[in-house]
Amino acid sequence: MAKPNFFLIAGGVFSGLISLLHVILALNPALYLYIGPDQASALSQLSVQGSSLTTIVTFALALIFAIWAIYAFSGAGLIRRLPLLRLALIAIGVIYILRSLFLPTEIRMVLNEGYAFRFVIFSAISLIAGLLYLSGVLMLRATSKRSQQTR
Repeated sequence: MAKPNFFLIAGGVFSGLISLLHVILALNPALYLYIGPDQASALSQLSVQGSSLTTIVTFALALIFAIWAIYAFSGAGLIRRLPLLRLALIAIGVIYILRSLFLPTEIRMVLNEGYAFRFVIFSAISLIAGLLYLSGVLMLRATSKRSQQTR
């Protein structure tokens, strides 16, 4: 029996929690005032005005992150194998890493401009999630090579 891929399990948990956060935001859009960059941001303004656009977009993001979690759990062997699994896991990892590229700029903005520290945390979480997904793919590859060698 193959060892569980803890990298992908952890990545899936991260994506699942991010999805849950977006569901909470969609159900209570006023929370954008606390999560958004500032109260003057377009997203915060739309949420205060009761725009359904923020709710729709936020539910769509929640769905995307939930699908990412399902792909991670599939890669970890917890559920059946999904189509394009390796490609999807690599793409998800890369997207998370790309999001984390804001980290140095956000650290500078926190130190110099009073930018909210929570955005550094969001970027750090993206970096961790991306590394978990990509490490999980590497573990899948190593496991695949070992199983081919034992045949």
